Amino acid sequence: MNFNQRLNIAIEHHHSLLCIGLDPDVVRLPASVRHDADAVYTFCHEIIAATHDVAVAYKPNIAFFEAMGVTGIETLMRLMHHTRQNIWILDAKRGDIGNTASAYAHAAFGHFHADAITLNPYMGGDTLEPFLTHADRGAFLLCRTSNPGSRDIQELRLADGRPLYLAVAELAAQQWNTNQNVGLVVGATQPDALKAVRTICPDLPFLLPGIGAQGGDLVEALNAGLDARRSGLLINASRSILYASNAEDYAHAARAEAIRTRDAINTIRDAR
Repeated sequence: MNFNQRLNIAIEHHHSLLCIGLDPDVVRLPASVRHDADAVYTFCHEIIAATHDVAVAYKPNIAFFEAMGVTGIETLMRLMHHTRQNIWILDAKRGDIGNTASAYAHAAFGHFHADAITLNPYMGGDTLEPFLTHADRGAFLLCRTSNPGSRDIQELRLADGRPLYLAVAELAAQQWNTNQNVGLVVGATQPDALKAVRTICPDLPFLLPGIGAQGGDLVEALNAGLDARRSGLLINASRSILYASNAEDYAHAARAEAIRTRDAINTIRDAR
């Protein structure tokens, strides 16, 4: 079974498009766990335990774990190995050539056991190949990202007048998706770009950062990005769920916010 089939099944099973980003910031952890010897693991594990039936996917950003050194990497591996009820997307934004790319792919899929990974495609298709040969694992390629500076590169105009990000979308749909395991990262803060990419890639799954703290509008993003089946999106929310409370009820508050976000998504998704 290819990754995109696996993702569709998971979306149907959970009746959810919610992806929870795991970006643990030690200084923002609730006081009740901050001084725990295993604070980050405890915090993330409790968040997952409280929300695993609400979210279809988790997206740990490897940078937050790398910042803690060896302990952080071990913590991330423990989390990803322990909880396998959801899709796990390793947010690593890898992109390099030859043996380096192969080593990154082996680490992501062989050691972290990630179901998918985020990749930077701007060095070309050969940097993606070591990941895409794993048909049952997914690759979400940076296309039109949510940060303000993304326009510096991604909106550069090609000779035919298209912005560069649309060329990336076309390559993803027509050349790189032979194993049906490619998706795209498109920021929810760019609904016009999202709509344009969906037109070019009617069947690819999109990972959408930018809802919540970054200011993306949920209604606009869903109307622009849903596919013909009213699916095909993973709406990422991180800080709004992780830090819904800084008190002892943080896991309960995270669950309540996750349910609220999932239900808001489904209300729009089910509207015709």
